[in-house]
Amino acid sequence: MRDLKIPEQRHPEKAHRPDNAAPRKPAWIRVKAPGGKGYAETHKIMRDNNLVTVCEEAGCPNVGECWSQGHATMMIMGEICTRGCTFCNIATGKPDTLDAFEPGRVAHAVQKLGLNHVVITSVDRDDLLDGGADHFAQTIRAVRHRSPKTTIEILTPDFLKGDPSVLEVVVEAKPDVFNHNLETVPGLYPEVRPGARYFHSLRLLQRVKEMDPSIFTKSGIMVGLGEDEQQVRQVMDDMRAADIDFLTIGQYLQPTPKHHGIDRFVTPEEFAAYEKAAFGKGFLMVSATPLTRSSYHAGDDFARLREARQKKLNQV
Repeated sequence: MRDLKIPEQRHPEKAHRPDNAAPRKPAWIRVKAPGGKGYAETHKIMRDNNLVTVCEEAGCPNVGECWSQGHATMMIMGEICTRGCTFCNIATGKPDTLDAFEPGRVAHAVQKLGLNHVVITSVDRDDLLDGGADHFAQTIRAVRHRSPKTTIEILTPDFLKGDPSVLEVVVEAKPDVFNHNLETVPGLYPEVRPGARYFHSLRLLQRVKEMDPSIFTKSGIMVGLGEDEQQVRQVMDDMRAADIDFLTIGQYLQPTPKHHGIDRFVTPEEFAAYEKAAFGKGFLMVSATPLTRSSYHAGDDFARLREARQKKLNQV
């Protein structure tokens, strides 16, 4: 029986890789260990509903802060991914069959937590004909039914193996925010994100906006993987050409010695410069800090995103 708590069984595709020693974290990247009443309550709701969270599976450094406030990012379609990205801590291999009752359990947890804004993500499911598009749509509809006032943000895979029409299934379910992360600069894709295609991911987000301009689009990258400033700024330009509204940039943190090594820790001052540059290029919302992750402060950021769009419309 496979034990996903053992790194060699969690990441069999990385077992042969040489170890990459992780450098000591600077002061600005350290966080408190998770704990407290709010954290425990959120943990219990997740376990009672048999739900997986990307907060735990990806080893997010912000889990203590978010869970103590009752915020958790639901991860649907299981805990095993069909891809083997070298930066990611989610287990890889052959996933289990889809759970038809999962959308209802997610909706129940959202209602129980009393969320104003929920983020729903998933593993990659290249084993499914539609990449899990219909499961995403069912989950969105289930949450809407139970919590009609809750805004919904989805963080999807790239649906690379499916027919292009599967994207319509997700868009027609009308999430408030459609997020798909580019993760890194195109030159690092073969090393960091094997199995994915930079321009496919970019075009995916552009197509969402073409299908339904009312949906906010969002994407993010990690820095500290070996990219340079010029490459990051080019990604910003590519995103704006695809009419992406919201950009997140965060520091890459190495989950285990077998994962992609950290090239360097980007300073807070560099992050501030990236944020300023991104706003200058026309993004409605930018979050660029060492601890920024796709779902970090997502509810507060969504409120600012809506305000920014309204302000822009009023100026037209």
